[in-house]
Amino acid sequence: MNGITILLVSIAALFAGYIFYGKRLAKKWGVDASKKTPAYEFEDGVDYVPTDSNVLFGHQFASIAGAAPIIGPIVASTYGWLPVLLWCLMGGIFFGGVQDFGAMVASVKNEGHSLGYIIQKYLGKTGKTLFLLFCWLFCIVVIAAFANIVAVSFGSVSNNPTLTMSNGSTATTSSLFIVFAVGLGFFARKFKPNQILQTVIAIALLVIAMFIGLKAPMTSLDVHGWSYIVFVYIFVASVVPVWALLQPRDYLNSFLLIFMIAAAVVGIIIAR
Repeated sequence: MNGITILLVSIAALFAGYIFYGKRLAKKWGVDASKKTPAYEFEDGVDYVPTDSNVLFGHQFASIAGAAPIIGPIVASTYGWLPVLLWCLMGGIFFGGVQDFGAMVASVKNEGHSLGYIIQKYLGKTGKTLFLLFCWLFCIVVIAAFANIVAVSFGSVSNNPTLTMSNGSTATTSSLFIVFAVGLGFFARKFKPNQILQTVIAIALLVIAMFIGLKAPMTSLDVHGWSYIVFVYIFVASVVPVWALLQPRDYLNSFLLIFMIAAAVVGIIIAR
């Protein structure tokens, strides 16, 4: 089976899952597109912020693209491509998609509250406590692992100058992403540009960040220095209003992900 066949089968499976299974779940859960969401009902400018659907898509798209692009090829090289492909398709449609969609619907139907509140509502305080304890422990492991990966990627110094400069370029580009995201968030909130202008600005900022990253790599900080910076960033990102960093950051990153997916598709078509 060549790459194009696998690509077409995957696209068809995901599209069918979205159209048929997604609609079935939406009907079963009583999703009503005409009803006001908590962002409009309880707007506070911090966590409840009415946002354009395209920005929300970018936010969600970038948020769920975690370790899978890194772990997937590693697992595939170990066990072969078929088990990984089946897990990506079946797991994405029947597990991952259902989990994210279900959590979002449950939150919207409960005034935008988190799962902890919802679990307490239906299962009591003990259920909430156990769930939040699990989330806390899980987040510690995930944050520690990802913080270490980022710090090592940004601060590693190799005997190979090219590799050192590559790590530094990644650090510069990623740092500029954050700065540009904050600027884009404040710009969008103050001037409320239309979607076309906002998209053009986002793509331009993305290109500028990568260009500066290639021209001015940051190689002065070691792994420990980047570790402190990453943890400070994690804390700041968790407390600032969602429109000021998280949404514009993920909106910027979504274009990078889309470009990478498009490049991968073109590569598969060319290589077959």
